[in-house]
Amino acid sequence: MSRAATITRATAETTITVTIDLDGDGRAELSTGIGFYDHMLHQIARHGGFDLTVAAAGDLHIDAHHTIEDTALALGEALARALGDKRGITRYGHAVVPLDEVLVRAVVDLSGRPYVVHDEPALGVGTIGPAYPTSLTRHIWESFGHAARMTLHIDVLRAARPGTQPDAHHVVEAQFKAVARALRQAVAIDPRAGAAVPSTKGTL
Repeated sequence: MSRAATITRATAETTITVTIDLDGDGRAELSTGIGFYDHMLHQIARHGGFDLTVAAAGDLHIDAHHTIEDTALALGEALARALGDKRGITRYGHAVVPLDEVLVRAVVDLSGRPYVVHDEPALGVGTIGPAYPTSLTRHIWESFGHAARMTLHIDVLRAARPGTQPDAHHVVEAQFKAVARALRQAVAIDPRAGAAVPSTKGTL
């Protein structure tokens, strides 16, 4: 059974098309117009083991906010649709990922109940690259988690060596890698579950 979905989200500010295949091999074709964001979405694909295509056209002449937000919403909706009724999935996933001096923990529950907790220290810079506002990382996770109807906890356990300034690139990238690895575990088919929905309620 295919676990893939395509979502198109069109507003007066953006037009976004996202295709995800949960049983892919990490291939990515990404075009948001925001280089660092493409780099982060590539982490989701590669480390999640998903095939991911994102084509976004947004009002970047204003700023990156609408494009980043709407892409996260479309990605979350595509993930939820690809999961279907969630029969046989593992449901829970967690990962602790280092990136040099940075350490990040991500925990996922594909619960059907949107709830996002994001704990990140001040990074001390406004943008990464020319166009990615660091203030939007939390908003990405909130948008993605709510659209995917998941519980998502992300904690930056270590952002820098004592007495040094965090490397914003490392802190954000480690979050995307950790979420990808947690999702990879959560969406995996549990060989012991059969066709059951992993909930005592019988639905997620």
